[in-house]
Amino acid sequence: MNKVSFNEERCKGCGLCADACPKGIVVILTEKLNSKGYHPAAVSEPEKCIACAMCATMCPDSVITVEKDI
Repeated sequence: MNKVSFNEERCKGCGLCADACPKGIVVILTEKLNSKGYHPAAVSEPEKCIACAMCATMCPDSVITVEKDI
């Protein structure tokens, strides 16, 4: 399975990754705050990820890592 990981402590919750995801599975965790007071992003349904890395490409702070299952 493809894997997407976020450095939640560096995420500003800007939502650009969520807007870029063609599958609509990247979400902002409104119930969680990081140490800087931001709501971090996460993947809601990792099994649907196609590892296109659009989320990582759009992230201005490079907090997203995408690993494609081969």
